[in-house]
Amino acid sequence: MANQNAQGTRPKVVGQMSDLIQECPTRTYEGWKEWYSELHPNAVKMATDKIMPMLANMKNAMELIDENMVAEWVEDLVITKTAEGLIIQEIILKQLTEEKGLKWRLATDEEESKNIDGYIGDIPVQIKPVTYLSKKSSVREKIGIETVYYKKTDKYLYIYTE
Repeated sequence: MANQNAQGTRPKVVGQMSDLIQECPTRTYEGWKEWYSELHPNAVKMATDKIMPMLANMKNAMELIDENMVAEWVEDLVITKTAEGLIIQEIILKQLTEEKGLKWRLATDEEESKNIDGYIGDIPVQIKPVTYLSKKSSVREKIGIETVYYKKTDKYLYIYTE
């Protein structure tokens, strides 16, 4: 987490690893380590130097967290965000089905375990906030179904479909 925030292992610091590993003339770990270290002799130190201050910041922040703060966070997640998310899902499903004259339903528990949030007619859909697109692709699930994105503001709910 500290590295993600500090961006210590970004290509500008350590090089574009996916390209470099292909450029390496040897196919052994020792060969790779020697080749990379010669090409980027300061990369590990530079990355470490970027990450360490972030770790110090995180340690300081951790000391400020108390039981009340955790309880407020859990209540917001479990109560507020759950209710808000389900209400938004229903609004989106109703809106999209009314436009097409179809029926809708929320997913069953089993379907939810497959990242399906509901159905528009017979089509399974997942419903995600548009901020989900900013997550790294390695974090985002790829489940091969239609995704509906939304953006909630104080006044409006914007719905984006494929």
